[in-house]
Amino acid sequence: MNLPTVLFGNDLRAWLIALGIVLGAYLLLSGIHRLIARRLTTLSQRTTTTWDDAVAAVLRGTSSLFLLVIALLAGASVLALTDRVVVGLRTVAVVAFLIQCGLWITIATGAFLGRYQAIHMEKDRSAATMVGALAFLSQLVVWTGVLLLALDNLGVDVTALIAGLGVGGIAVALAAQNILGDLFASLAIVLDKPFVLKDFIIVDSYLGTVDHIGLKTTRLRSLSGEQLIFSNADLLKSRIRNYGRMFERRVVFTIRATYQTSGEQVERIPGIIRSAIEAQERTRFDRSHFFAYGEYGLEFESVYYVLSPDYNVYMDIQQAINLQIHSRFDEEGIAFAVPEQRLYIERRPQEPTSVRAAS
Repeated sequence: MNLPTVLFGNDLRAWLIALGIVLGAYLLLSGIHRLIARRLTTLSQRTTTTWDDAVAAVLRGTSSLFLLVIALLAGASVLALTDRVVVGLRTVAVVAFLIQCGLWITIATGAFLGRYQAIHMEKDRSAATMVGALAFLSQLVVWTGVLLLALDNLGVDVTALIAGLGVGGIAVALAAQNILGDLFASLAIVLDKPFVLKDFIIVDSYLGTVDHIGLKTTRLRSLSGEQLIFSNADLLKSRIRNYGRMFERRVVFTIRATYQTSGEQVERIPGIIRSAIEAQERTRFDRSHFFAYGEYGLEFESVYYVLSPDYNVYMDIQQAINLQIHSRFDEEGIAFAVPEQRLYIERRPQEPTSVRAAS
C-alpha cells in the first residue's frame, strides 16, 4: 500500500519538517519555561519583596497547552495552508493567548492579595477581610473580559449577546434569590464590617471565632473545635455579640461570709478584696461593698475592669484574686458561707402513762 506523497497541499517531507519544528519548539519552550521559573522561584525565596514572588507565580502558571499552541504556529509556518486554515489557527492562537493572559492576571492578583492579607492580618484584620471579596471581583472582571474578547474573535456578535444576557439575567436573578441574597450579604459584611476574621462572636446561642467569610456562608470555629456554618443573609438578620471589639472587660463577682463573722471583720473585707484586685497588673478597681444579707451569708459585691479583651488573661487575673482573698480570709479567721440547711428537732416531754389496775 503506497502512502500519498501529497496531503492537504503539502508533501510528506514538508509535514515531517513541520512536525519536527512543533516538537523542537515545544521542548525548547518547555525547557526555557521550567529553567526560568525554577531560577526565579529560588531567587524570590531569598528576598522579602513581593513583586518577584508574583512574577515567579505567574511563570509557574504558564500553561503547557499555550506553549503547544505556539509550537503549532511555528510548525504551520513552513506549510502551504489555505486562508481559511490560517485564519482558524490565528483565532485559536488569539483565544489561547487571551486565556493565558487571564490566568496570568488571576495568579498575579492572587499573589499580591495573599501577600497583603498575610502582612495586614494582625495589624488591620478588617482590611484583610476584604481580600476575599476583592479576589472574587477581580476574577469576575478578568474572566468576563476574556470571555467577551474570545467570543468576539470567534465571530460572535458580543453586543447582541450582552443584550440577551440582560434579559436572561432577570430570570436568573428571580430563580436564584437566596444565592444572590447571600452574595449581597457577603458584600455588606465586607463593607460594613460587623465582624472581621479572627473576631470572637456569639450568634444567638452559638459562639466561636470567625474562620472564613465566603460569598454564601460564614464559618466559625467553636470552642469545642467543630465548624459552625451560617448563611450570610441569615447571619445579618441575627443579633451578634462581637467580643473582638471589646477593649476591656468589666467583671462583677460576689463573695459570701458567714453570719458568724464579727462586725470588725465585716468592715475589713472590702479592703481585703480591693487590695487583692489592685495587686494584679492590667486591672482597674471600681468598687467593693457589703451588698446584702443573703440567704446563706453576708454578701460582698465587687467590680473591677480587666484592661485586655483576652479571656485567658481575665481568667488568670480572677484566679489570682481568688487565691489572694482565700489566703487573707484564712489569716483573718473569716469563714466563707456555703449553702446549708440546719434542722432543729424539738423534743416534747412525754406524757405519763396511767396504768389502770385490774379489778
